[in-house]
Amino acid sequence: MKMASIETGDTLFLLLTLSLCLIAWFLLSSFTKKTKQQRLRLPPGPPHVPLLTPLRFLRRSSFDLEPLLRRFRAKYGPIFALRLTKNPSIFIADPALTHDALVRNGAAFSDRPFGNQANRLLNANQTAITSAAYGPLWRTLRRNLTAVVLHPSRIRRYADARRWVLGILFSRLRAQAAAEEGVVVVMQNFQFAMFSLLALVCFGEKLDEKTIEAIEEVQKTANASFAKRAVFSFFPTVTKIVFRRLWNSLLELRRRQEALFLPLIRARREIRRVRKSQGVEIEEGGVYSYVDSLLDLRAPFSGGERELTEGEMLTLCSEVLSGGTDTTATALQWIMAHLVKEPHIQEKLYEEIRRVEAEEGETITEEMLQQNKLPYLKAVIMEGLRRHPPGHFVLPHTVKEDMEFHGHLIPTGAVVNFTVAEMQWDEKVWPTPMEFRPERFLPGGEGEDVDITGSREIKMMPFGVGRRICPGLVLALLHLEFFVANLVKEFQWKPAAEGEEVDLTETLELTVIMKHPLRARITTRPSIAN
Repeated sequence: MKMASIETGDTLFLLLTLSLCLIAWFLLSSFTKKTKQQRLRLPPGPPHVPLLTPLRFLRRSSFDLEPLLRRFRAKYGPIFALRLTKNPSIFIADPALTHDALVRNGAAFSDRPFGNQANRLLNANQTAITSAAYGPLWRTLRRNLTAVVLHPSRIRRYADARRWVLGILFSRLRAQAAAEEGVVVVMQNFQFAMFSLLALVCFGEKLDEKTIEAIEEVQKTANASFAKRAVFSFFPTVTKIVFRRLWNSLLELRRRQEALFLPLIRARREIRRVRKSQGVEIEEGGVYSYVDSLLDLRAPFSGGERELTEGEMLTLCSEVLSGGTDTTATALQWIMAHLVKEPHIQEKLYEEIRRVEAEEGETITEEMLQQNKLPYLKAVIMEGLRRHPPGHFVLPHTVKEDMEFHGHLIPTGAVVNFTVAEMQWDEKVWPTPMEFRPERFLPGGEGEDVDITGSREIKMMPFGVGRRICPGLVLALLHLEFFVANLVKEFQWKPAAEGEEVDLTETLELTVIMKHPLRARITTRPSIAN
C-alpha cells in the first residue's frame, strides 16, 4: 500500500511538472511571437509627412512615378513602402520575391484592396472578376468566364467571328488608305475590330457599327476616368462634395452604360425565352454568349446564393469588353510599330508565313497557330509583350491579415504592387533589354523556355502570375498571333513618309500606349498563291 502511494505521488508530480512545462512553453512562445511581431516593421521607404506626401505622389499617375520608383528601388532595395493613405503602398520589384508572394504564397496575396465609392459605383460594388475579393464569389465568376468564353471548345467556335472581324478590319484599313494616299492610323481600327469581336462574344449578336462606336466611346470615357477617381479614396463624404462635378459625371457615365448595355442584355433574355418556348437550343444558328452564361448563373453573395442583377451583368460585360480590347489592341499596335520600324523583322515573318502556307498547301489556320508551326511569329508576339507589357504594374493585391514577408511586415489592407516592366527589362535576365529582338525566344535564346505563367520562375509576366493571372491569356495570345499573321500577309507596312521615324514614346491611359499613335503606309501584297 505504501509503495502504491509513492508511485501515485510520483505520477502526479510528473504530470504536474509536464503541465507546468507546457504552460511555460506556451507563454514563452506567445511572448516570443508577440515580440517578433512587434519587431517587424514596414519595408523601408521615403519619410512620410501627413498631407504633403500624399499630395506629392497622388497628383501623378503610376506611369509618371516610375522613374522615382526606380530610384527608391536602388536606395531601399527590391521591396519598399510608400505611405499615401491609411493603408501603405508596398512595391515589390524582384522576380524571386514576386514568385514567392504570388505563387508560393498565392492565397495570402490574392485579395484586392477595398475600392473607393467611385470605383464601386462603376463595378457594381466590386462584382467584376478583377476587383472582387478573393473568395467564393470571385471563384464562381472566374470559373464561369473560363468555362464559357475561354474554354478551348468555345474559343474554336468563335473562329468564324474572328474571320468576320478580320474582314471588317481589312475593309477599314483599305478605305482609310484610299482616302489618305496609302496612310493609315491603326489604333482606332484595331480597337474597333476588337470591340466588334468581343461584343459578339458578350451579347451573341453582330452589332451594327453605330452601336459598336457608342459602346466604344462610353468605355473609353470610363477608362479615362480611372485616375481621377483616386480623389474619392480620401475623406469620401467631403470629396463627394468638393468634387461634386466629377461625381455627377460618373453617375452620368453609369447611366450611359445602362442605356447601352441593358437593352442588349434584355434582348438576349428575350431571345432565350422565345427559343426555349420553341424547343430550340440557344446555340443553334448562333453562339452561347457571355450574357447567356450570366443569365444562367447563380452566385454566392453575403445574403446567400442568388441570380445576378442587370447592373452586375453590365459590370461583367464591361470588364470583358475593356480588358479584352485595350490590352490586345495596345499590344497589337506596339508589335506593328516595331515591324514598321524594323522591316527586316517584318520580311522574315512574311517569309515564314509564305513557307508554311506552301508546305501545308493552305492558308494560315488557327490550328497551325495552336500547333506552333510559325515559331518566328510566336517569338515576335512574345518579344512584343516583353518589351511593351500593356500594364507596367499588375492590378494591386492586398492581404487579409498581417503577415511577415522576408523580414518585413505586410499589414492588413496594404496595397501591394508588382513592377512588371522593371522585371521584364532586367539586364541580368535579358541582355540589351530595350532592343526589340524576337530571336530571344527561338532555340538558343535567353527566352527559349520562358514560362509566361510564372509557375516555375518569373522572367516576364505581362498577364500577371498566380491565382489572379489574367484568365484571358490563351485567348489574347491567339488573337495577337491571328491578327499579326494576317496583317503581315495581307499588307506590306512602311513608315508613313520617307525618312519619318516611328516614335516609341509611351504614355498611360488604361494601358501603356504609344504617345503618338502609329501612322503607317500600307500596300496590298500579291497573293501568296502567286
